[in-house]
Amino acid sequence: MKQINGGVTAAQGFKASSCAAGIKYKDRTDMAFVYSEVPCVCGGTFTSNVVKAACVQWDQKIVNSGDPMQAVIINSGIANACTGKEGFDACEATARAVEKCLGVRYTSVAVASTGVIGMQLPVDKLVYGVETMSKSLDGSLEAGCAASKAIMTTDTVNKEVAVSFQVGGKEVILGGMSKGSGMIHPNMCTMLAFLTTDINIEKSLLQQAVSEVVKDTFNMITVDGDTSTNDTLLCMANGLAGNSVISEKNEDYNDFKKALFFVCEFLAKKMAADGEGASKLFEAKVVNAKCKDDARILSRAIVGSNLSKAAIYGCDANFGRFLCAMGYSGADFDQNDVELFFESENGKLEVFHRGTPLEFDEDEALKIMKADAVTVFVNMNEGDAGATAWGCDLTYDYVKINADYRS
Repeated sequence: MKQINGGVTAAQGFKASSCAAGIKYKDRTDMAFVYSEVPCVCGGTFTSNVVKAACVQWDQKIVNSGDPMQAVIINSGIANACTGKEGFDACEATARAVEKCLGVRYTSVAVASTGVIGMQLPVDKLVYGVETMSKSLDGSLEAGCAASKAIMTTDTVNKEVAVSFQVGGKEVILGGMSKGSGMIHPNMCTMLAFLTTDINIEKSLLQQAVSEVVKDTFNMITVDGDTSTNDTLLCMANGLAGNSVISEKNEDYNDFKKALFFVCEFLAKKMAADGEGASKLFEAKVVNAKCKDDARILSRAIVGSNLSKAAIYGCDANFGRFLCAMGYSGADFDQNDVELFFESENGKLEVFHRGTPLEFDEDEALKIMKADAVTVFVNMNEGDAGATAWGCDLTYDYVKINADYRS
């Protein structure tokens, strides 16, 4: 497997476009279109929030039906959540506009939205966007990159990645794009992710791979502890790579799953590092825990603590905050087994050893924590399970951004 240039248009048969439909923003593109030349099998995961946006419910029906998916329309600015029947009507109008323009069944068109909750989408602008983008669909890497920029809200950078790997002697490509900066705490954040691949794989196995990989990638990031109404991850596979169909969990399936993990982890870390107001990536790596669930719980608790996030921002090696977060996480452990380190590209420093605080050089700790990415490394010494979670520091700008989000 190797990383290559591109995103959602890197794989064979996928095209993209974007436009400025004026849905909420007046100075930027705000709609994106991802399209496959042939129908795709699809897999997906969605928000665990009981309050689900209309678009989430629309997409869940497609994924659960077993029917093919051929296109995704995404808008930024308005989330189409808490919008009643009018919100569902907007989803259908968007999908039917694609059917009219391109002749694909409207039931094979997924829709996704991100932005302000509780506002109605202007259907006329959605239809205009579909009509405009249908005329400019393009398979170039530049078109895919432009699409990744059109789905941004408070994101400061676009997020895309692609990889190539071999399956049965055929080159297979998997690419993707995502957005997410605030309201990030997935149990599946506002996060949207769209993956495209030309691999030939059965739908049930695609769904299994997506569901399993999400647990240790997108579900291991947090920015602010808020799980969005709109979280959506869709993976479309059109089979154009020409490999023999993957119909069982064999070596080909495992190779695909490794590529899927790389892409999802890459995009997840990009979102965590781009958290609203963030100045650095905050990673928690837990090793030698009793079980995988404990390792996940502990690592997420560390990066999810506001006190821990503030300490990372202040470059303060206040290890008690991280231990405290572990203690209320719900995982059972003995603090007298724990070893805690701070780590970055500038070095590694142990500050707590099996129940006892260590004397350490504050200047050395400060140098380590001033890096753009800081890891809290925890050895539980109680088993052989591990997990890694990602977040960001908590800065003054987070409050500034969210205090006037609607304006």
